[in-house]
Amino acid sequence: MVTYRDPRELEIMREAGRVVARTLDAVEGAAEPGVSLAELDAVAARTIKELDARPSFLHYHPNWSPTPYPGTVCVSVNEVIVHGIPDGRVLRAGDLVSVDCGAELGGYHGDAAVTFAVGEADEAGRRLMDVTRLALERAIEAARPGARMGDLGHAVERTAREAGYGILEGCTGHGIGTAMHEDPEVPNIGRPGTGLVLREGLTIAIEPMFEEGGRDDAVGLRDGWSIATADGSRAAHFEHTIAVTADGPVILTLP
Repeated sequence: MVTYRDPRELEIMREAGRVVARTLDAVEGAAEPGVSLAELDAVAARTIKELDARPSFLHYHPNWSPTPYPGTVCVSVNEVIVHGIPDGRVLRAGDLVSVDCGAELGGYHGDAAVTFAVGEADEAGRRLMDVTRLALERAIEAARPGARMGDLGHAVERTAREAGYGILEGCTGHGIGTAMHEDPEVPNIGRPGTGLVLREGLTIAIEPMFEEGGRDDAVGLRDGWSIATADGSRAAHFEHTIAVTADGPVILTLP
């Protein structure tokens, strides 16, 4: 069932989104060669607590995973596309790091992700990040009343295909509000003019995930959570929580 939010709810979600944005900024600021993923997770946990919010991901247990998620944020490095567990892995110069963060405040959730380089990225890495970010921007721009969900998926898919990148099949964006994951599904592949009609008050997380090698497949790692490219190529992931309003899309996960 799709739920639509009123202006009061959107304001609470904006506050939750600010917590997410500030946490992502803090994690990126702490990422440098020699820092472990667990240390980045500790930064996220401390920031969310200081902002009087609660991490949405910690102990989250979907039916497809054998164990609850053990971290505050997902930290995925290089070939890991999404759901990377923040463990003792140490960052190296040039790594591409995707951080996905969710936070709950006042009973509502915010969710966003960024990909950044540790130090300087190579040209191919910069292009991968830029194109994935562009796909998110195009999908957000398409999220207007009267548009259809397929328009958003098409915006993401077209951006990937034009650049020669693969798209992680099976992982999508989602509705969000009083629960971290709600209806509807927000696909990264679609045909224009198809799918759910977007209405005012709809709140969704849009999250393109692109694979540098051009393949659309992936492999699950032994930790039961991490999903990596099948060919070992790098990946990028960007995400925002947005609201569909009469004035156009509003990004709720900005600082």
